[in-house]
Order: sequence, then C-alpha cells, then structure tokens
Amino acid sequence: MPPRTALTIWPLPGIPEIEAGADLVDIIARAARDELADGDILVVTSKIVSKAEGRFVVADDREDAITAETVRVVASRTSPTGSTTRIVQNRLGMVSAAAGVDASNTPQGTVLLLPVDPDASARTIAEGLRERLGVRVGVIVSDTLGRAWREGQTDHAIGAGGVHVFEDLRGGTDAEGRPLVVTMPCVADELAAAADLVKGKAARLPVAVVRGRGDLVGDLDLPGARSIVRPLERDMFRLGADEAFAEGYAAGHAAGRDADAQAFSSGP
Repeated sequence: MPPRTALTIWPLPGIPEIEAGADLVDIIARAARDELADGDILVVTSKIVSKAEGRFVVADDREDAITAETVRVVASRTSPTGSTTRIVQNRLGMVSAAAGVDASNTPQGTVLLLPVDPDASARTIAEGLRERLGVRVGVIVSDTLGRAWREGQTDHAIGAGGVHVFEDLRGGTDAEGRPLVVTMPCVADELAAAADLVKGKAARLPVAVVRGRGDLVGDLDLPGARSIVRPLERDMFRLGADEAFAEGYAAGHAAGRDADAQAFSSGP
C-alpha cells in the first residue's frame, strides 16, 4: 500500500447563482484560476449541475414530483403531524428520501430534480477542466442522503468522472498481516462527505477541491457512481420493516386461501 500524504480540502469561492444553460466548466475554471493541479478532485454539489441542466419542474405539489421520479417505494411513514416521508428508489437506482426532489432555493412553484445522468455530467466537467486548464483532475457530483440505522445525513457521490469510486483492498493484508477479504471502501462517498465540511449547506460554496488522493484520479471512462448502487438481488433491506411484514402477511394469506380452495375442490 503506497504511503499516504496529508489531505487538503478547500472551497472555491466566486461561484455565482447558476441558471439553466450555464457553462459549469467555464464557471469552475474561472473560480479555480491557477489553484488546480494534477490529481486534484473537485466535488460539485448536484444542485448546481441540475440548475445548469434546467432540471426545474413546475410543480405546486412536491409530492406529485416525487411520485413521478419514483420507481419503487421502499418505505412510507406518516408522522403524528400528518406529514409523510417516503423512502424510494428513483430512476437512477438510488434509494433515498423524496427521490432526490429538492424544493429549497428554487423559484416559487417549481422543484429541482437530480441530473439526468450524474456520471455523464461529472465526466463532462472533468473532461472540460482537463482540456481548459491542462490539469488531470477528477470530478464527483454529490448529493445529501440519509443512512439506514443512523440519524442525520451526509453527502454521497451520485456521479463520478475520472475518479476511482472504490479503493479495492481485497487480497491485501491489514496492519497485523491478516488477509483482507471484503474490504472495499467507497472512497467517492468518503470524499463527498469530507468536502461538504467546507462547502456547508447555506454558505453558497457549491464546489470544493480535494488534494492528496491523486492515486484515485484516472481515465474518464472509469466506472461512475452508478456502480455504487447495490443491485436489487443483493439488497438485504429492499423494504422497510412494516412493508416487508405486510408483504409477507399478504403472501401467506393468499397461500392459505389457495390451499383451502384446493382442499375444497378435492372433496372428502
């Protein structure tokens, strides 16, 4: 395992309010000026990518927009105050609250959807910055998500271009010489969360630079953040507890009815 250097993370000031059609490569390149070097990784908040791509939808009711973006409902809960939280799988395969639909800091009567293809967006920005500035950088597009079993939220990678999203340590050994069998840190998520510590949620600093993990920067055709999403057949928690119970109960009830019907038709 190569020696590690210090990790440095800082935000890029000077990013203006993003409008539909904005050239993010040009905007980020101007904000970065001469700051970027080979091996740097830029973490870009998905909201400005969505805004640049014009992902606004007229929707007086955010719930309608969530329904339209939902592929599969994982869990739904109604609070004592009557508000409903839906954990769903969206069209990108991500499982999150509200399908990633955002109603904050958007024009009245609109909501903001996630980028159409966050991996493609990240690759486009990375390619553009490499050509424009002559530095070999990677790009992560991040969004805020909750986590099963834990309170609070952290930023995760939903798009990646020119960055290894996993650090595969399988086949190596730990500090005691024991073999590492399943160790594969999702470094893209770790970098997204670390970058959010300097971006903040209300500081209008949507882009951060991470320096010190140049070993993770690679070709633009590396697998993107879509590869982080666990396939449904390997998802041990594809439903909420109440939903799983209801599904099992319904299946058992239906099987019982079929058995009764079969016994009745067979006769004594």
